[in-house]
Amino acid sequence: MRLHVTRRQYEFLRSGADETLFGGAAGGGKSWAQLIDALLYALRFCGSHQLILRRTLPELERSLIRVSLGIYPQAVGNYQASYHRWRFSNGSEIEFGSCQAEADVTRYQSAEYDVIRFDELTHFTKYQFTYLLSRVRGANGYPKQVKSTANPGGVGHDWVKRRYIDCLTPGEAKECGGGTRLFLPARVQDNPFLLRKDAGYVRRLGQLDGNSRRALLEGDWDLAGGRYFPEFSREMHVCAPFPVPGGWERALSIDYGLDMLAALWIARDPAGNAYVYRERYESGLIVSDAAACIREAEEPGETIARRFAPPDLWGRRQETGRTAAGILEGQGLYFEKGDNRRVAGWLAVKEYLRAREGGNGVPSPRLRIFSTCPNLIRTLGALQCDARNPNDAANTPHELTHAPDALRGYCASIGECGGLPRAGAYDEEVGAFLSY
Repeated sequence: MRLHVTRRQYEFLRSGADETLFGGAAGGGKSWAQLIDALLYALRFCGSHQLILRRTLPELERSLIRVSLGIYPQAVGNYQASYHRWRFSNGSEIEFGSCQAEADVTRYQSAEYDVIRFDELTHFTKYQFTYLLSRVRGANGYPKQVKSTANPGGVGHDWVKRRYIDCLTPGEAKECGGGTRLFLPARVQDNPFLLRKDAGYVRRLGQLDGNSRRALLEGDWDLAGGRYFPEFSREMHVCAPFPVPGGWERALSIDYGLDMLAALWIARDPAGNAYVYRERYESGLIVSDAAACIREAEEPGETIARRFAPPDLWGRRQETGRTAAGILEGQGLYFEKGDNRRVAGWLAVKEYLRAREGGNGVPSPRLRIFSTCPNLIRTLGALQCDARNPNDAANTPHELTHAPDALRGYCASIGECGGLPRAGAYDEEVGAFLSY
């Protein structure tokens, strides 16, 4: 049996994580990879039991069951239509099931599976998913896994995004909740087999409405209605980390309160493009501990040309008569008051996020974020519009505002062209770094 797989499909097949999500754009070959992975597992582990789920049985019959009948070899197994399952000569079984209503999960109450596979995980509620996790069990010593595929959107979009997208670096397994989780992003461009057979597929996806196009063509997980930054896209604005050149101007911008320190280190290249290359996101820190957190994050010898903090850090505290800015200065961290205007600041962020025509014809924003800054990526995509003032961003839930506020302070204070030259700032006219 000869198999042709894409790189992403191969990563899904070889994943040994306890939970794997292969998710994103339509046409990435996710369901096909799920079926092949199930077959290989069944043939390798004699007497194993797997469950493949969708919300309704008709959905399975139109998709996975029909495809499995075309690719599974009859020489090693047969499909028992009345039981909706494949049974193989080595005793392994692949069962197809459904859970349309939340209560439907109880039909699996006494079952045991080595692997449960969710097709279109975002169509399931969190309760259905967590309940079915308890059915992954057995004493046979075989690997116990949950493997899922999904497109953005659906009733489970938010919890799936929090569980796999917001907290994981794509392609890197991570310990979470006592097990390992892996997120593999799917893009239609990763599936050359489909593009060769159906050259018009991408064009048809491009004709969908805004959110549907972003979900199915771009695989964009930041789709919540009322988003303040609809222009934010992980594919466009998030990049892999790289060594920041020594000549680029580096700045630090913070938002601070006892509930959260959000610190962003941002480098600007000579053309004025900004890169958020480091973040710290810590709660419960008093000012001196926040200063220690910042100092520990910075590399020895790293030159930070400018540091921005909200103006309220210069207000004297009644109980001590000292300012938070003064305490930071006592720790060797000298900040300047950042521009704290809300609407003007948010508009400055939007200007940095806005895609401009690049030299190669590919849209290119002025701001990119290293993938190692998950909290800024998560909160920037989730920030909502203020219901009373659509020009402003909502200040609730408060947990979402800290990192965007730090970014706003930077963008508003620097300005799109970088503001006035400061120590170490790049002067494009003379092509050198100035010392003032």
